[in-house]
Amino acid sequence: MESLQLLKRNFGFESFKLGQQEVIEKVLSGKSASAIFPTGSGKSLSYQLPAIQLPALTLVVSPLLSLMKDQLDFLLKHNIKAARLDSSLDRSEYNQVLQQAKSGELKILMISVERFKNERFRAQLKQMQISMMVVDEAHCISEWGHNFRPDYLKLPQYQKEFNIGQCLLLTATATPQVITDMKKKFNISTEDVVITGFYRSNLKLIMKPTDVTNRLVELHQSLQNTPHAPTIIYVTLQKTAETVAAYLNQNNLNVQHYHAGMKPEVREQIQNQFMQGEISCIVATIAFGMGIDKTDVRRVIHYDLPKSIENYAQEIGRSGRDGKTATCEILANNGSLQVQENFVYGDTPELPVIKQLLEQIKHCQSQNSHESYWETKLTSLSNELNIRPLPLKTLLVYLELEGIITPKFTYFEEYAFKSIQNTQKIINLFKGERRSFIQALFDQCVVKKTWTYVDIQAIMDNYNSDRDRILTALEWLDDQGHLDLQAKLAVERFDVTDNDFDEGTLSKKMYQLFLNKEETEIKRIHNMIALFESGHCISRQLAMYFGDQQAPERCGHCSVCQNGAVSFQSQQKHSSLSSMDFESLTHEFKLAIGNSMTANNTAKYLCGIHTPIFTRLKVRSLPHFGILEQQPFQAVKTWLNDYIDKT
Repeated sequence: MESLQLLKRNFGFESFKLGQQEVIEKVLSGKSASAIFPTGSGKSLSYQLPAIQLPALTLVVSPLLSLMKDQLDFLLKHNIKAARLDSSLDRSEYNQVLQQAKSGELKILMISVERFKNERFRAQLKQMQISMMVVDEAHCISEWGHNFRPDYLKLPQYQKEFNIGQCLLLTATATPQVITDMKKKFNISTEDVVITGFYRSNLKLIMKPTDVTNRLVELHQSLQNTPHAPTIIYVTLQKTAETVAAYLNQNNLNVQHYHAGMKPEVREQIQNQFMQGEISCIVATIAFGMGIDKTDVRRVIHYDLPKSIENYAQEIGRSGRDGKTATCEILANNGSLQVQENFVYGDTPELPVIKQLLEQIKHCQSQNSHESYWETKLTSLSNELNIRPLPLKTLLVYLELEGIITPKFTYFEEYAFKSIQNTQKIINLFKGERRSFIQALFDQCVVKKTWTYVDIQAIMDNYNSDRDRILTALEWLDDQGHLDLQAKLAVERFDVTDNDFDEGTLSKKMYQLFLNKEETEIKRIHNMIALFESGHCISRQLAMYFGDQQAPERCGHCSVCQNGAVSFQSQQKHSSLSSMDFESLTHEFKLAIGNSMTANNTAKYLCGIHTPIFTRLKVRSLPHFGILEQQPFQAVKTWLNDYIDKT
């Protein structure tokens, strides 16, 4: 059946959007491909339609499962067998989805990229027939991209491990350099990369720098003109989302705030209300919007500056998906520039903790009976070293690229179960050697109140069995409803492939990589300001940044074409740091953090930059957290160092 007939029969659409048919036909001919389409131009259909025709399962991988909600709703509405796996499912729902995937009943299974690290899930995946892996937000695999995620680097390896014949990469925000990186990592031919162009003629791009003292009033006036038009207002900080929403509500507008610090069920409720038109305006951090397909968003307003050109492109792309005119307005000025830059500095680990990590790796050999492997729990390690989880994963990737470690697998340190049946009754289900094995499995368990803990090492030692067989047995017993199995305490295992390194030299090299990354990210912010302040057509410059040479010289619907260039320079004056009272600003912090206080983490505290130790010690609730968020982080750090040197 032709792809157009499939489109009409399964989705009720009369025609394809630009690029969709080309990608679909490449996939149905058995090729791996990449679809680089603007936000809102139908990337999802490029995998959804082929998935119906492919013989086995299509596995869709995303950086966050919240991105998949609308796609899943769309598929189920069109009677296409699809499901997602996430922590919100209870045991019976989770097992049902897995069973449907293994039996071939499902056509599409959606998972987060982190799901691959789950030992139990990988065991189940080996029992599934998979035709294609779809990588959503595929730019995340590139260090040159604006949203690099180390876990994405493993996806080509997983494709081979699970014998997945073809892949489809989807993204809206890939520069030419990122596209080259994606092609190389997934071995996709240039002719199988479909790029439809970035320019959108229905988006009015307005640069309207507004002083911080007038911004709320300006925002309110802008919204009052059309108060019921679906609107997303983007801010940088969670507390800004709350204060802006509160102000607008006090001024008789129907507004909700949305950020990652809210409970998942509350966020989902607000998202649903916005999708259904019960709320007309959302004030949100970038936690909101990815994967949301609301066609009639009429306005996207940046109250604060976006993080980058890529983020700006992604965020304005959520408006005007119905093809009608939408307004994308920036009210910020570079008075908030320091907040953006300070976020970047928060991701750089301190040199001493990098050295501490390297010492752990170097000396693990003597602790592991001369076997060259290193094991760690990433959450515990993040807290121990006070490195955010994402930079920690990036550091481990750097060490992998340096040839120091090689990731092997993730396993769970602890398996425990509640018996739904009497254990002897379960043993009696088996005969011969299998019965002996199941008997040995239960013999080596430790009963503690409600839960029975499985001593996997003891079973391996006493029955001469390997770990895979034990896990397969536990999974089968769980699938059959004989047990209620839980796995806890994920442990990452790495082979130490080079133990002959100097901790001091290597830690400086790793630290320099993070400093280079800092410099790149800061440059990314300043490139964005330069684009916004340019005297050339904003629409054309934006298109050219993403390699689209086809946009008109002058679009006629951006603020530069209509009124000329603007300046984002702030008139706001900040207090001199030399006039600040160090003791009063840091007293509560010093009491909370004790010996862990350094100039670096004190600067992070005063600039409002989160770290794992701050979360553990509830530092955010202290009175001066973030009080200097408008000051340059490096200047605050220098001031603190100078003060400490003098005392």
